[in-house]
Amino acid sequence: MSDHPREFNPESPKQREIAVEAARDLSDFLTLMVHAYRGELGRTSAWRARIDKTSNWAVVLTATLLTWGYSADSRPHYILLIGVAMVTVFLFIESRRYRVYDVWRSRVRLLEENLLANALDPVGAEHPDWRMLLSDDFREPKMKITTAEAVTRRLRRIYFPLISVLVGAWIIRLAVFAPPPKQFFSAAAIGSLPGKIVLASMGAFYVCVLVMTLWPRPRRAKGELKSEAQPEEWK
Repeated sequence: MSDHPREFNPESPKQREIAVEAARDLSDFLTLMVHAYRGELGRTSAWRARIDKTSNWAVVLTATLLTWGYSADSRPHYILLIGVAMVTVFLFIESRRYRVYDVWRSRVRLLEENLLANALDPVGAEHPDWRMLLSDDFREPKMKITTAEAVTRRLRRIYFPLISVLVGAWIIRLAVFAPPPKQFFSAAAIGSLPGKIVLASMGAFYVCVLVMTLWPRPRRAKGELKSEAQPEEWK
């Protein structure tokens, strides 16, 4: 007989399914779920911090370019357009991070809805098959929201105002620092690129951003507070 009866043997068919014991024992199962919840909450917090960093970079970039672009008449107007392009790059980086963040957040909400909430008020699980859903997601993690929804949500939260400020500042700078009004279009030129083409391109870009921001689409993101919901009284 072995001196270590609890020694783990990875070749043993029984011990290869060691987690089955935790699923059958209530105390072990709840302990396992507590650790799982803490782990997923840690992942959620880490990716939330990554999203905040990208937002901070976009805000700092916008403020810096506005300050530098308006500091002298000799500053090229297209520096603000470069800022629009860079903020757009940050938007897509953050949208990707938001999609990954939503994977961990959805797991946290699944545990809160079906385990923690039911422990406080046992009225039944929100999703009767939540254990199977969580198990499948542990085995094969999948994005829960589309790229379009992620981009739309980040536009509404922060990036549409930033892009609007930069585009508005660019138009104002052309109007204030440019030659007389008749030469407004020529002042918008960038090198050999005519001003009318530059203005038309920026107008089309801004319209696309506006449509993506306001376009109504079904919500798939899970667990985030809805701004349109009525507040509840709670003391």
